[in-house]
Amino acid sequence: MNVANSTSLSEVSVPPTRMRSAFEIAAVLARWGIGLLFLYMGLNKALHPVEFLKLVRQYDIVQSYVLLNLIAATLPWFEVFCALLLLAGVAVRGAALTLVAMLIPFTALVIKRALAIQAAKNISFCAIKFDCGCGAGEVFICWKILENSFLVLLSIWLLYGFGRRWAAKYNLM
Repeated sequence: MNVANSTSLSEVSVPPTRMRSAFEIAAVLARWGIGLLFLYMGLNKALHPVEFLKLVRQYDIVQSYVLLNLIAATLPWFEVFCALLLLAGVAVRGAALTLVAMLIPFTALVIKRALAIQAAKNISFCAIKFDCGCGAGEVFICWKILENSFLVLLSIWLLYGFGRRWAAKYNLM
């Protein structure tokens, strides 16, 4: 009877281990995917600061030209820095928290701007297409909201401590 119990216990423990391993690899792929995406988007904005400044100005959240220039000059490099941290696996939780803190207000601003465009043009919400300043050019608003929501969820997943495999220094402490 003990042999039967030990056999069944070992059979039961194998799938969760495989599942945990696959789950961890998926989290690492998510970490790298977010890192590559933010690296691309950040560099795209950093290499075209004047265009990015014009897009930031369209949101009409900052009136000071000094502050507008500061945002346009630093935000893309901040995104690149967070992306490099994710790719290397350094301070992953901090980088993920920073991305969530950037993505949520940005998504709210995109929705606000899309609603203003919808009211002005009297078109359906998902038909709205504009350059939101993310670095990908013109995008359909519904797709952008879905994309940002997915990025927030993946970042929260990393925030909870997943994606540690192949990390140089997951936590700084």
